Amino acid sequence: MSLPIKLSYPPMEALSVGEIPTGDQWQYEPKWDGFRCLAFRDGAKVNLQSKSSKPLTRYFPELAAALKALKADKFILDGEIVIPIDGAFSFDALLQRIHPAESRIRKLAAETPAKLIVFDLLVDAAGKNLTGLPLSARRKKLEAFANRFIKKSPNIALSPATADQRTIKKWSKRAGNALDGVIAKRLDLPYQSGNRDGMEKIKTLKSADCVVGGFRYASKKPVVGSLLLGLYDEEGLLNHVGFIATGPALATAEITKKLEKLIAPPGFTGGKPGGPSRWSTKRSTEWEPLKTKLVVEVQYDHFTGGRFRHGTKFLRWRPDKSPKQCTINQVKRESGLPLLLL
Repeated sequence: MSLPIKLSYPPMEALSVGEIPTGDQWQYEPKWDGFRCLAFRDGAKVNLQSKSSKPLTRYFPELAAALKALKADKFILDGEIVIPIDGAFSFDALLQRIHPAESRIRKLAAETPAKLIVFDLLVDAAGKNLTGLPLSARRKKLEAFANRFIKKSPNIALSPATADQRTIKKWSKRAGNALDGVIAKRLDLPYQSGNRDGMEKIKTLKSADCVVGGFRYASKKPVVGSLLLGLYDEEGLLNHVGFIATGPALATAEITKKLEKLIAPPGFTGGKPGGPSRWSTKRSTEWEPLKTKLVVEVQYDHFTGGRFRHGTKFLRWRPDKSPKQCTINQVKRESGLPLLLL
């Protein structure tokens, strides 16, 4: 198959925006939380390529096998690699795949097989380059390709798409916090390899009420450097789930004095924070436990593996909330990740 040179470069990317664009020229898709991937098939050869043009094939042998099993022996698909576990998509499971040992990769591929969610067709089964066609035409060809070749594949699925904003609201209603956001693409543009023209992403804003189970001092000043966050599990134990790097709004003498009055063990009764961090000083070997009196609302990106994946953003104190109301169920809504949309 003669491949267009530009497809050796990164796939088209999305520009982050604050609002969903409107108009007849836009198509909307769910935003999937996984590894972006171009899947190449040329006869017996199958290659998976990351957004940064790095090879992914060895890390996902089950996907390579699934693509090789398709009755079409020439194509290039654009999609997202995800790993479903217990009805959710696990980003931690994806990270575990980037492992040097082939035996480890094979074991994980058997235990937690990945899925490729496809949303664009760049070269069709006849080896024809489709990148010059507008998305409206490519989407029709992708749907025909999916119906013919991947409909029965357990490892490959077609991503839903719509031009109706009411459908987006239905997705959000069905998936809740599970929906990572929305991707908007221009129907009238050809494939924009390597740039952000014609594709925009709007991330879902998520928040949770957390108990402040402890804090760490800042490294150079005698003020709070980070708040340590906790959520109660089904057994009533308070588990450490993340932190807020306080910043100017929280790292004040007034707040530090308020927290110091609440210092008392144990703070967290379940999973506790790890060892010393960059916030630790001679005043704090690790962290200071607090009486479970304070509740804070935070904005977060993802919750996986029992923790907020990244640092959270402070939204407000919640004196109206009881600490016991800060349960893991708030973020468990993500366990319904939108497999039901496929």
